[in-house]
Amino acid sequence: MRVVVVGATGNVGTCVVRALAADEGVTSIVGIARRLPEWRVDRTDWHRADVATDDLAPIFEGADAVVHLAWLFQPTRDPAVTWRANVLGSMRVFRAVAEAGVPALVHASSVGAYSPGPKDRPVDESWPTHGWPGAAYGREKAYVERVLDVFEHDHPGIRVVRMRPGFIFQRAAASEQRRLFAGPFVPRRLIREGRIPFVPDVPGLRLQILHAEDAAEAYRLAVTRPVRGAFNLAGEPVLDPADLAELLGTRTMRVPYALARAVMAAGWHLRLVPAAPGLLELALSIPVMSTGRARDVLGWTPRHSSWQAIRELIEGLHDGAGMDTAPLAPDAGPVGRIRELATGVGGHP
Repeated sequence: MRVVVVGATGNVGTCVVRALAADEGVTSIVGIARRLPEWRVDRTDWHRADVATDDLAPIFEGADAVVHLAWLFQPTRDPAVTWRANVLGSMRVFRAVAEAGVPALVHASSVGAYSPGPKDRPVDESWPTHGWPGAAYGREKAYVERVLDVFEHDHPGIRVVRMRPGFIFQRAAASEQRRLFAGPFVPRRLIREGRIPFVPDVPGLRLQILHAEDAAEAYRLAVTRPVRGAFNLAGEPVLDPADLAELLGTRTMRVPYALARAVMAAGWHLRLVPAAPGLLELALSIPVMSTGRARDVLGWTPRHSSWQAIRELIEGLHDGAGMDTAPLAPDAGPVGRIRELATGVGGHP
């Protein structure tokens, strides 16, 4: 089996490549990235390509499956750039899959594609996927879901799988997560047990977290098994601010939603943080997902708990962890932080 992984050098992509390489039934992997890595994996060839501009069909020729993971979280200050890469780029990937005659497409959707929903009971994959209009991430994920609806209608012979994971963490992606969402002013020394003074307890904040290796195993199963449709992916348990405070050895402090959003908006407008305030609204609106279909149909069970995944993230943030790919580059210290400031906090991909 020959598998093409689009966006193979990021948080999920690196783990997907490793999971596929460990499967004896996968004989060839093609990793596609905008910036080629020094990282090497058995039976994996690398191609430099940008989903927004390059011709992808020739790369897809002869593939048994394409896994589409490429997604820009930044620049939050120029949503036209992320729209071109994420929405129009996804459309170009899907079109190339059809042109190349690839029989299977596995697409990375997200819990962020879901419409606002309950936090006190889990919803299955039939919950509406219209996103949260106040966040570019939610709008784009939801729009691509509609594009896939049309694609499946027009190409019934192509097996389409949509993955809808929660928040995905691993140690090697910690520095990337800090650059994308927290910015250059977060000191590494502060991120450890007993150092953080409190965790903001914003009403309605409940998070479903997944280890990147467990996400990758779900993708491997989706590639190698004859399944279709959407699958929710998340670890257990669902975490709230009290859980995070316990993990960090600190306390919670009740923070009204209006105040939390105002602080986040001020930080974003002052270019102190790269994450737009709409992401907080999105996190508070998304429903809690049921993962029963992934267990029963895909045969997937996560090996890591939510606690393990978030602990790896925290330890990786403290240590400046990363790996030898451009998205996952380790924390470069003061020089790297200055470079982040110079290129604009949240202003460049």
